[in-house]
Amino acid sequence: MTALVAVAGGVLVEMHMASGSADPAAAALAAIPASHAATLLEKERQQMILVDAASQTLTMVGNPKMATSQASLSGGTSGNSGSGSVLVNMPPPDPGTAQSIAFGLLSSYGFASSQWGCLDDLWQRESGWVYNAENASGAYGIPQALPGSKMGSAGPDWQTNPTTQIKWGLGYIKSVYSTPCGAWSHEEADGWY
Repeated sequence: MTALVAVAGGVLVEMHMASGSADPAAAALAAIPASHAATLLEKERQQMILVDAASQTLTMVGNPKMATSQASLSGGTSGNSGSGSVLVNMPPPDPGTAQSIAFGLLSSYGFASSQWGCLDDLWQRESGWVYNAENASGAYGIPQALPGSKMGSAGPDWQTNPTTQIKWGLGYIKSVYSTPCGAWSHEEADGWY
C-alpha cells in the first residue's frame, strides 16, 4: 500500500492507494475541493498542454512571401523586373550614409522606391556599402566594378567618392539589368551581377 500526503490549495490531503492503482498524485488533486482559483489554474494548464501539443504538429509548407507594392503589381514605372522578383517597400536609410545617397538617386535613374530593398541587398552582399572595398579579382568600391577604373566615367574621384561610385553603379544596373531587382535576381542565381 502506498501513502501520499500533499498540500494543495491550503488543504492537507492524505491518500492511501493500493499498489498498481492509478496515479496517486492525480487522485489526490482530484480529492481537493475545487475553488475558483484552482479551476482557472486547471483551465490555463489544459490550454498550455493543448498549445504545446499543437506546436509539435506544425510543419513549414513553404517560404513566406513578402508583399509587393501596388505599383509593382499593376506594372508601375520600373516596378517589376519581369524576373519574378519580390519587391518589398522598405523605409529609407539613415541620412548621411552611402545608402541614403543611393536611395535619393533611385528616381533619377527611373527606379521606383520599391527597388530599394533589392539594391540594398545587392550592394550589402557585394561590398558592405564600403567605398574602398576591393576583392582579389580587382573589383572595387560599393558596386564592385571590375576593373574599378570603369567608374572613372562617372567622375575622377571614383576611388574615394561614394556618390560617384553609386551613380556609376546605378547606370550600370539600368543598362544591363533594367532594375536593381533584376540585378539582385542575377546575383542570387549566379553569385555575381
